[in-house]
Amino acid sequence: MLGAILFSAKAIFAKLIYRYDVDAVTLLGFRMLFSVPFFVAAALWTGRNAKPLSAGDRLRVVFLGLVGYYLSSFFSFIGLQYISTGLERLILFLTPSFVLLLSVIFLKRRIGLIELLALAISYSGTVLVFAHDVRTGGDNVALGSAFTLGSAISYAVYLIMSGQLVRRTGALRLVAYAMCVASVACILQFLLLRPFSYLLQPTPVYLLSIGNAVLSTVLPVFITMIAVERIGAPSTAQAGMIGPVSILVMGALILDEPVTTIQLAGTALVLAGIYLLTKKKT
Repeated sequence: MLGAILFSAKAIFAKLIYRYDVDAVTLLGFRMLFSVPFFVAAALWTGRNAKPLSAGDRLRVVFLGLVGYYLSSFFSFIGLQYISTGLERLILFLTPSFVLLLSVIFLKRRIGLIELLALAISYSGTVLVFAHDVRTGGDNVALGSAFTLGSAISYAVYLIMSGQLVRRTGALRLVAYAMCVASVACILQFLLLRPFSYLLQPTPVYLLSIGNAVLSTVLPVFITMIAVERIGAPSTAQAGMIGPVSILVMGALILDEPVTTIQLAGTALVLAGIYLLTKKKT
């Protein structure tokens, strides 16, 4: 639960940083600049006595890091420029359903009646909140939602493709390696697309970026891995259902975002659908 709350808080940090006229490229560059020392340390620690990766596995780690963390994070932060934190979290919380759909399409997995019902309930909740935000948030809500949807799909691809590799490398080692790849990509993107003068930002941007890096990137990644190791992935997924609820509360308390009945109803539907999916997996 702590990991889910901390990871959800990245949207709060992003909204606060955007108040200082910082774009998504700069936000993500600073986030990973302050995160990468922790992931390098973790990569060195987990790989100190491990068998070296084959050339093929190295390429897979690079691909997974670029798709699962770099691309997913970039799309998410772009989306947050246009939509509320609550809608962003609801769309990202559909990731398990995208994993299921991709498994059906590419792995020829059969889908049951309960899973179809879970998908219908989850998507109806997101559509409900999306329709509400379109009426109140303007035309850019559709654009922001599309980027956030791309973020969820990118991470779903990562989850599906990491299955065999994680058994050879270990979960913590794979995450550390993939996050190092993503960090390098984010920092290079910033250096290539933005002038060096963008490194000079107001003090609050540095402080918020450090908070975004440590509290909403490094800690939740490792906390979630510890949770999976101790209680298993299904139970961790169920505990993580607090994420959309926590972001509504944080958005209201910190950003003064309104919490409407429609948002609460949509959140309840999404949580109910994902709960059915996680119960089905157990």
